[in-house]
This record gives sequence, structure tokens and C-alpha cells, in this order.
Amino acid sequence: MTDWKLTFLGTGTSTGVPQIGCRCGVCCSADPRDHRLRTSALLEANGYNLLLDCGPDFRQQMLRCGSPRIDAVAITHSHYDHTGGLDDLRPYAYGDSPLPIHCSKDVAHDITQRLPYCFGMTDYPGVPRLRTSVFRPYTTFRSGPLDIMPLDIDHGRMMISGFRIGPVTYITDCHTMPPATLDAIKGTETLVINALRIDPHPTHMNLQQAIDVINAVRPQKAYLIHMSHHFGLHADMAPTLPQGIEIAYDGLQITATTTQTCIEL
Repeated sequence: MTDWKLTFLGTGTSTGVPQIGCRCGVCCSADPRDHRLRTSALLEANGYNLLLDCGPDFRQQMLRCGSPRIDAVAITHSHYDHTGGLDDLRPYAYGDSPLPIHCSKDVAHDITQRLPYCFGMTDYPGVPRLRTSVFRPYTTFRSGPLDIMPLDIDHGRMMISGFRIGPVTYITDCHTMPPATLDAIKGTETLVINALRIDPHPTHMNLQQAIDVINAVRPQKAYLIHMSHHFGLHADMAPTLPQGIEIAYDGLQITATTTQTCIEL
């Protein structure tokens, strides 16, 4: 995978930013980089489009990025902020071939129980046609032209998935990095990783923990995602980060040459 583009569709935690009912400085910020939909990304490579998670803001995210084609979806875990938009895949999931949803066995169980009509369990017209494609940790599978290695990620009280896709590693909702995963992502060129806030949290890494992982992996570039309003203002936090670490924001696009652009929100 030598020619790729990653679009950050959303970079916020489960509540999004601004958070409902909050009047803090971050939630009231006029800087669009502080406005964060729920975390999701679109990887475009070799003429193939892979959606990474499909949260409740999916429809809005697609409308504002031009609604590109989606060939497959990879799900990190079944929490609603990462799967709440599966029904909105309707425009991409009609026709003879169901849209593949790459996920773990546990996620496959959860989403088919939650949305049985999307997975052919009921005979109802006009619904999205999805199919689960179950993967196993550290066993590389192929999606179109992409070789994808699922990674075990400790989300505090549950094990979820991250993905290494060629030179790109995408990790969200991590609290502790298993040693096998740390070994598997050594040498990655671009690391996307969560950093919820400054203070410690029981199920997500804070900023310092994310920096520690980045220092251990030593990618060429690292981008922080899944921030809450407790992370701070983008303009205040960005200058404090070590070289090579950047705060991702909604609409940011990065490429294999680390060129950065931004879609108009």
C-alpha cells in the first residue's frame, strides 16, 4: 500500500465535542478544530475505500466529505459511538453483494442481534444489506487490495480491535497496549492513537500514556484522536506536543507523503 489517503471523519469521544449542556471553553470554542464528531476515519488506497468504524454521526460525516464510495467497513468494537451508524450504510449496501463488515466474533454477535434486519435475518425490503466477516487477532486478512492485521487492544474492561494496514496503524479506545500488539506495530510509519484527556481514565489512555506508546513505537508521524472536551483547546495543546505528534481534527486528510489538507466543514 504505497498510495493512500486517510480522512479523519470524526475525532471525538462518545459524547462528541461540544458536549450537550456544557459551557466550558472548549465546548464554546469558535475554532472548528475543537468541534469533534464521534471517532471514525476513511482509508482510501489502491482504488479501494475502507471505513474505520461507523458511529452515530456517520450520515453527517459522509455528507460533508462528499459521500465517497465505501467498499467495506472495519469495526473496532461494538460500543454505540463506533457502530451507531450501521443502518445509515443504506446508500452503500444495496444490490446483489452485501457490504462486508469486518469485525471480531463478539462484535459480529452484538451487531447482528442489534440490527438483525441488516444482516438478512428478516425478509424485509428496503433495508441495507450487510454481512459480517469475522477476523482473529494478529491473523492478517484481505479486504479488496488491502492486507489488514487485527490487533488486540485493552479497553479497560474488554478487549477490542485495532488495525495495522500496511504503513498505517489505527488504534482507538485503548487503555493498555498488550505486548504482542506493541511488537506487531513496531515499524509503522503513521500511527493514529487515542488520547482522551490530560488526567488518567479507567478505560482510555490519557495524553501522557499515548505519548509513551508513541515513543515506544517511534512512527514517522502520530495523530491523536478520540478526545473529550477535557483534552483542552486545539490551539493551546498543539504547541505543547513533542515533534512528530499532531492533534487530528475532523476533516483532516493525510497521505502517504504526509501531505495534509482539510475538507471544508
